[in-house]
Amino acid sequence: MSDSSPLPPVRLTSAAELARDALSAPLLARAARLARWAGPDTRVDAGGGLVEEQLPAAAEVLGLTGDDAAAYASEAWRVAVDTGLVEIADEEAGTVAAGEELAQLTGGSPHDVLAVWQTALETVLADASVPDLDDLVDAMDEGGEVDLSRLDWDPEAEAEFLDGVLGNLYLLTANEDGPGEGPVPLPALAASMIVPGDMGEPTNDVLEQVSDAMMRLDDQFRLLEPIGLVEYQPVDEALMAEADGDDSGEGAGDGDSAGAVDETDVSRYGMVRLTPLGLYGLRARLMEAGFQAPAVGELADKGADALLDGTAGYGPTAARAETEQWLARREPLAAARELLAAARGSDSGAPLRRLRCQQALSLVGLPAQAALREVLDDPELGGLARVWLTEHGAADVPAPSQDLVFWLTIDTLAAQLAAEGNSEELQALVEGLAAQHDGFFAAAWRVVHPATADVLEAMGRLHPDKKVAKEARKAAFKARSLSNGG
Repeated sequence: MSDSSPLPPVRLTSAAELARDALSAPLLARAARLARWAGPDTRVDAGGGLVEEQLPAAAEVLGLTGDDAAAYASEAWRVAVDTGLVEIADEEAGTVAAGEELAQLTGGSPHDVLAVWQTALETVLADASVPDLDDLVDAMDEGGEVDLSRLDWDPEAEAEFLDGVLGNLYLLTANEDGPGEGPVPLPALAASMIVPGDMGEPTNDVLEQVSDAMMRLDDQFRLLEPIGLVEYQPVDEALMAEADGDDSGEGAGDGDSAGAVDETDVSRYGMVRLTPLGLYGLRARLMEAGFQAPAVGELADKGADALLDGTAGYGPTAARAETEQWLARREPLAAARELLAAARGSDSGAPLRRLRCQQALSLVGLPAQAALREVLDDPELGGLARVWLTEHGAADVPAPSQDLVFWLTIDTLAAQLAAEGNSEELQALVEGLAAQHDGFFAAAWRVVHPATADVLEAMGRLHPDKKVAKEARKAAFKARSLSNGG
């Protein structure tokens, strides 16, 4: 995942809804309850953790029972300290006091609440990258200290791996071609980090690595669910038992065990989805790391130029949602005029701006008609205006000249190239143009448009007929010579 280009835009729920989700996240709720429970008699050790004698009382306050009650209470206390819900009043005496952040959970703004939750999330993510307790015990030396050299663990690599997994989950959630708000199978998420993109059939070694990654992620997502980042359906315990009982040495990576995912029952292998709160939290982390992570609605109060440029890389659904919010704040005719003015230009991004403008004007509807009639004679907008007016049944629309038809064709293809790349839809459009217009390339290379040569080269790449493709390439060469003054 590169931080140089924008990520797909996401739709966030309101700050108030997200704050409610944060307050109801089990781990933060427990941390807040312990912060309110703590008093002058509460004692902590040198690291700020509750002394062992107080863990049973803390667990009772939280309503926790069972063998893991003390561990859950200790975890909640650590989150309370890390988030500032509790402060160490006297390190030497080991006493505590309510922290300043505690008041933010009840009297602060939604953004104040989310800031506390975000800090709690960082604590949990750090914990999720640490080996489990059994591994730590095995790595202890005679003095009771953990010998890191005995662990097959690289803290930095482990944190990077988890960040990569969460980044991929974010992309799958945000991408219009992904599952959206639906769950992602754990094997697919693990494979996205392990299996090379150009690999056909994964080898047994790769499958074993995927299986190992699944088991690590299963532990990590169990830790991340209580903070509200994800909803997680764990790996079926029966599958783990099968993997543990495998004497072949292949483990879960063997083709007959957990590594070979049965697509009819993929949920047994774990399913995970980002919650709306999780989407918000990961977006904040990505932006802090330098990524461009847009959210739908950010452009609503900006000018039409920012809207058209900003939605250039959006998928159709996100672009429409962003445009609808932008239009909702404006008077229709004024909005149409502003959009048309912003669509002008001869730079490389102009064709896609005009396509987004046309799509936006379709949402404005008939109130845009007057603005479109005003640009009928504009060399860059006249073709767009004629198409729009004709599609909306307007009367007295002047017929376009042949030059305008060809210019609009090049402009439209340039926009589609920028929006979709070499897609199947664009290939079909190219084939249709070449078939319907006899002598298309003989005329097209003369079109005075900055993208003419690039469009003709793309047509040469995309057209399946070798003879037609050769014609397109020749036309592209002529167009480039013409633009260079040759």
